[in-house]
Amino acid sequence: MSGLLVIVSGPSGAGKGTVLKELFAKRADCVSSVSATTRQPRQGEVDGVNYYFLSPETFEQWVEEDRFIEWVQVFKNRYGTPKEFVVAKQNEGFNVVLEIDVQGGVKVMEKIPDCVSIFLTPPSMSNLEKRLRNRGTESEEQISLRLSEAKRELAARKYYKYTVINDTVERAVEDIISILNAENCLTHRVKQVE
Repeated sequence: MSGLLVIVSGPSGAGKGTVLKELFAKRADCVSSVSATTRQPRQGEVDGVNYYFLSPETFEQWVEEDRFIEWVQVFKNRYGTPKEFVVAKQNEGFNVVLEIDVQGGVKVMEKIPDCVSIFLTPPSMSNLEKRLRNRGTESEEQISLRLSEAKRELAARKYYKYTVINDTVERAVEDIISILNAENCLTHRVKQVE
C-alpha cells in the first residue's frame, strides 16, 4: 500500500516541530519531507536535514524544471517541497509528512486532493504570543509580524480536513496518530481481499 501524503500546517509558534518530532519517534512509518528554501540557516540547522538551503538562482532553476510539488514566497524567502523524495518514500509505503505554511498547504491540497490535511493550532492567541516570545529567536518587530500573519493563517484553517489543538504535545500527537489510523482504513485506501 502506498503511503499517505500528510500536510501539517499552522501558525509560527503552534508547536509543529515539537509535535512532529514526537510523532516520528512513535511512528516508524512516518517520515518528514525536507523542504527547500532560499532563507539563511538558523543556528544549528543542517543543510539536507532541516532544509535544502538553495541560492535564489538554484531555487528558480528547480521551479523551471518542475522539481517541486509546490513552492511559495513567504516574506522575503521562497520555500518548496521537492517531488522526488516524496514520491519515492510513498512508493516505499511511508507516510510522508509535509510541515508547510498554509499558503503551501492549500496549493498541495489543490494539486493532490487525496492528501491528509491537518491544521495544528495553539489553544489561544495569547498562548501563541507566549510561545513566540519564549523561543527568543525573533525581535519585537518579527513577533508582531508573526502574530499578524497568524491571524491570517488561522482563517485558512477552514480549508483543512482536520484541526488539532496543541494544548499538550502528547494529546496533539495522539490526535494525529488517530487521524492517520482512520485515513488508512478508508475504503478506497484498503486493498481488496480476494
